[in-house]
Amino acid sequence: MTKIRVALIEDHDLTRLSIRTALQRNVDFEIVGEAANATDGLKILKTTEPDVAVVDIGLPDKDGIELTREIKSVPSQTKVLILTLRDSKEAVLAAFAAGADSYCMKDRYDNLLEAVRHTHNGNAWIDPAIARIVLQQASYNPPGSQTTSETNKFVEKSESNKNTDNDEMIDPYTLTERELEVLQLIVEGCSNAIIAERLYITVGTVKTHVRNILNKLCADDRTQAAVRALRSGLVG
Repeated sequence: MTKIRVALIEDHDLTRLSIRTALQRNVDFEIVGEAANATDGLKILKTTEPDVAVVDIGLPDKDGIELTREIKSVPSQTKVLILTLRDSKEAVLAAFAAGADSYCMKDRYDNLLEAVRHTHNGNAWIDPAIARIVLQQASYNPPGSQTTSETNKFVEKSESNKNTDNDEMIDPYTLTERELEVLQLIVEGCSNAIIAERLYITVGTVKTHVRNILNKLCADDRTQAAVRALRSGLVG
């Protein structure tokens, strides 16, 4: 089995260790290099040519957005997953404009493995917590603007494996009241554990609801479900 080769560019030692540990626990991943700054990170990317580079947005010598721009300025098969604690509109849109393939929040390691897999497979991955930012920006800007082009491109890529022509026709009655509650929390970026705590149900029950939601929305993952829910008006 071919492993997904990953390089970590993160300046906080503890965070880098946590990410490495999370990835190494799964046989699908191989860590091919680590760096604590952008300069060393570029060297590692040139020598190892990983499948996915996990890049922190707040590096000490150069921010991850500028580093992403440099990575994408030369021919390379390496895809970039931006990792950050910031969910501001400016940070999200700047990352996409620089050419980032995916965007994942740092405090959600339960999403990280899924994010790396999707990124490696050529599917943009956006943390469900910030899907709303991208969609709102695409709707707000006038047609033809550069920002609209970037955001629409990202949303289209994130749903490239599905037919989204009928997004607007999703019947809210397809989902139960409880499933709509779970879907709202997915859009807010909550993990299964947090959803269980909020709704006073077990994690196992949450997983069942999530599976049913994905099936009913014909979505591959939580991100697609969030995008479709927002586009169709199932949640606010």
